[in-house]
Formats: sequence, structure tokens, C-alpha cells
Amino acid sequence: MQVNTLLKPTWIIPIVPEGVVLTKHVIAIADGKIAAIVPESEASQFEAKEVVELPGEIVMPGFVNLHSHAAMNLLRGVGPDLSLMDWLQKKVWPLEGRLMSPEFVYEGSRLAGEEMVQSGVTCTNDHYFFPVDAAAGLRESGMKCAVSAFLIGFPSAWAKTDDEYLKKAGEVIEHFRGDPMVHVTVSPHAPYTVSDDAMKKLAALSERNNLPIHIHVQETESEVSNSLKQYGMRPIERLKKLGIVNERLISVHSVHLSDSDIDTLAKAGSSVCHCPSSNLKLASGFAPVAKIMDAGINLGIGTDGVASNDKLDMLGETRLAALLAKAVAKDPTAAPVHKMLYAATMGGAKALGWDREIGSLEAGKSADLFSCLLEEITSIPVLEPAAQLLYSAGRESITHVWINGQLVVKKQQKAESFRGMSRTKALDIAHTWQNKC
Repeated sequence: MQVNTLLKPTWIIPIVPEGVVLTKHVIAIADGKIAAIVPESEASQFEAKEVVELPGEIVMPGFVNLHSHAAMNLLRGVGPDLSLMDWLQKKVWPLEGRLMSPEFVYEGSRLAGEEMVQSGVTCTNDHYFFPVDAAAGLRESGMKCAVSAFLIGFPSAWAKTDDEYLKKAGEVIEHFRGDPMVHVTVSPHAPYTVSDDAMKKLAALSERNNLPIHIHVQETESEVSNSLKQYGMRPIERLKKLGIVNERLISVHSVHLSDSDIDTLAKAGSSVCHCPSSNLKLASGFAPVAKIMDAGINLGIGTDGVASNDKLDMLGETRLAALLAKAVAKDPTAAPVHKMLYAATMGGAKALGWDREIGSLEAGKSADLFSCLLEEITSIPVLEPAAQLLYSAGRESITHVWINGQLVVKKQQKAESFRGMSRTKALDIAHTWQNKC
């Protein structure tokens, strides 16, 4: 069988089936798809144009960043040490009011796309103004993306009224209809910035087009208390009445969820996107991740934008999510390694309705994947490959990224010595003790 590329890593995490780490296997890529994953002993069936040897490396599906504001790469670090509403009202919204333009969104998204693919992200779900320009910037890096049919309840450079936002939302949906690389989500900003009438119209737009609804929900305690004062109900209850809470909902942040809220989301088949770094920096609180997963809610991981993170590092974000979930639950068995890696890949793909094409390494799916060098000084000896990817490795150890089978990142090889100790000697020591464990 002729294929384009044959990858020969030391380990493979396919994500599906969950909990599996393959050794002595190869990945065959043909026409942008995964043709097969088979044991090395069966590799002779493939005639490959290119064979990529990846000794000491682990390969897994590319990360799906379930919530980003890519253009905000141009606002990195703005407004440190502020609460969410102070940060928005005193820093972010005034800056966006002065700077917002197609050029701002394109150029910021271009930078974000490069940062993400270098970090193993092969798809992001963006939430911002000027979505056509956001997609253009992100696509320059080679990555897939979902962009927003966006609405916020005040004038911006993108639109002035709810009706204009809604009109443009419909145009964005039509613009990308059928595009294999760019999908669209219906994206109200938040319950506190969008009226009931506009929410109902967006819910109908989502239903007509079978598109996800991507919205910040219950990010802070004040959002919940203000909703109780204004509407006599919690935001999720209000959104349910407006037709927003269903199997298409991506509920972003969702830090302050009651048991009743979790039950509502679970029964609706909704997804939750957890953004731990942003939640910590803005002191929004600790999301009940273990309860969310225990309820059977689909969980994804997002970076948010760099103005509140301040980097687009999905590996680091997933590590932080796992550690926080254990601490909040007071249970070291909460947030197991493979479930968190699933959340960072298939969880995001499923929330976007893209899980038949991306999110796992399965024959017939897009060849969107990355390799990470585990056999280096920061992560040897390798006793538990999946755990050491999550807890020991960093995004700087990601060496290759492929999207649709095309190599989009190849980093310089790692140093062969560590301050006088050769890499070979370091691996000899690690392997000796690894084999005794």
C-alpha cells in the first residue's frame, strides 16, 4: 500500500480507545488521513514516500483549544491584577474600542495561530469580532478553526445594533458553509451582555443551522448574584428558558455551578469548556471539574485569550486543569491522566461537532497530530508515558506537528549534551533504572 508518510515513534496515545498507550507501532498517513496504525511487524505492507523516525517521542492527536480570543494576542498582559469586570471595563473594552479593525483581528490571529501550532494545537474555537479576518489569520498557520457568529449587546466596530450583529452572524454562517477547515459557532458574548430577545434569535439560528452555541457562562460569583437580582434566576436557568441550553451548548468557564446547574447541563447533553489559567488570574474561582465529569458532561479545555492567561499552551493548561481538579475534589483519583488528555482533544472535537474528523488517531480521520520528545532531561526515565507527557513535558518539547498530514512545525533537534553530560549517557542512566522499576 502506498502512503505519503510513515511515522515511527516510541509511543502512541490514540485517545480512542481511551486509556491506551501503544508501543512498537507505526502510523501510516495517506492523502491527509490516517490510513492505519499497526504494529511495527506489519509496517512492511506500506510503501512510504517519507519515513519519520521519532525515537524517544510520543505521538498523540493535536490539541483542540475549545475557547480562544486569538486577536487578543496583541493585548497580551494588559490589565494584570484586576477582577474580571474591572479588567473588561477599565482595560479590555476601551482598548478594543480604539483598536478594533479587520487588520487588528487578522494580525493578532496570525500571531496566535503560530503560537498555537508551535504548542501542538491543530484546531481552535475562536470567540471574537471580525470572524472572517480571524479565520484568515488562523489559517495562515495551517490550523483548523471555528469562528464566531458573534453578538454582544453594545456597539462595536463590527456591528452597532443587535439586528446588525444578527445579520452579520447569518452572513458568516453562509460564508463558511461547507468549508472543511473553518466551522462556525453561534456566539453570544455572555448572559449579562445579551438581551432575552437576542438570545432567542441566536438560539433559533443555532437550531436552524445545527451549529454549536459558544458562550461565557457563570464565570464569576457576581454574574450569578446579579442574575438572581435582575431575573430572579441563575444564568443557566435563564438560558434554558431562552432555548440556549441543549446538546449544542459550549458553556465556557462555568466556574460557579451549583449541583442543580450541573444536573441541567448533564440532562441537556451540553459541553463545558474549562479555562483554568484565566480563572486563576482573574480570581474567578475554581470550577468543579470532577463533579462535571462525574455527571457525564462532555469536558473540553480552553486557553482563553492571552490577555488573561497569558499564553496559548494547551499542554500546560491541561496539566493545570488536572491538578486543580484533584485539589478541589480533595481526591487524587479525580481527573485521571487519560480523561484529561481526552478532554484536551476529543472533548473539544465533540463539543464542536467535529469528532468524526478530528480529536483522535483512528483510521479515516484527519492526520492532525503532534510528537513530543519525552526522552530528555526533564522527563526521564519514562515509566508512565501518558502521565509524563501531561505532568513532566512542556510545550517546548513538542518537535513536530502535522495537520491534514502536512508537516507545519519541525523544531530544531534537542541538544545532545546537558552541561557536560551527553544525552546518550543521561538516557543510559535513565534506562538502567527504568528497567528495574
